Amino acid sequence: MPWHASLDLTYRRHGDRCVAHHRHDGPLRLFHSLYPEGPGLCHNVIVHPPGGLVQGDTLDIAVRAEAGSHGLVSTPGATRFYRSQGEAATQRVRLTLDAGARLEWLPLETIAYPGCHGHNRLDATLAPGAELLAWDVTALGLPASGQAFDHGRLHQHMALAGLWLEQGLLDGRDTRLLDGPLGLAGQRCLGTLVLASGSAWDRARRERLLDAVRALLPETLQPLAAGVTCPNPQTLVLRALAPLVEPLMRLFQRVWAVLRHEAWQLGQTPPRIWQV
Repeated sequence: MPWHASLDLTYRRHGDRCVAHHRHDGPLRLFHSLYPEGPGLCHNVIVHPPGGLVQGDTLDIAVRAEAGSHGLVSTPGATRFYRSQGEAATQRVRLTLDAGARLEWLPLETIAYPGCHGHNRLDATLAPGAELLAWDVTALGLPASGQAFDHGRLHQHMALAGLWLEQGLLDGRDTRLLDGPLGLAGQRCLGTLVLASGSAWDRARRERLLDAVRALLPETLQPLAAGVTCPNPQTLVLRALAPLVEPLMRLFQRVWAVLRHEAWQLGQTPPRIWQV
């Protein structure tokens, strides 16, 4: 029987402290709030005890950062779309940032198992002055176990209202996309990292952010290919391809640390769950 689960998480500022309020239905939980960077920045971990989605399962996650608040959200493990012979499994994430809020959405990777049928959707809305630092990392198949992503489908959608839209269908039988030089070029892990604002940056700030990221990018295309750009005055986008999750995630974590320093003058305090 399919499982339907939802989690509503709201960050709210009380004086100099950011507090997380939440409610849930079904198998989604929130770990206790942590404050490794002080009371103004609340770290949380979202847990899905079943560990994966099968046909018909639906996860709905809504995160709101109210005015002036700052929350950071991660996960303890990968999101897994398992093999399905029927109805699709769906994960929907909605991020809403009010004026002056900051939110960091930093889940571990999504794994598309051979034969899966999944929909993975993220939509974000930013009010003036709000800023979002987020990523999406997807691994196709289980190369370490010899399970290639040679059949199955994963629909990907990542949208920042009015700023950025990335969507597509990853089909295990589409060898032109998976192996062609204009597609994934044989790589099986792909990722997008964004820093976006509800207000335009001036040119000096855009160039400073781009330079900081470019300094971290590999000089060759092996084993990791990556590029960064600002498609508009409010968004920085880094996209990367790799054969495995680990080198891509290491790059994204380094870029995350540099961007939060350059954009927000914050230190490099990673979520504790990354060290487990």
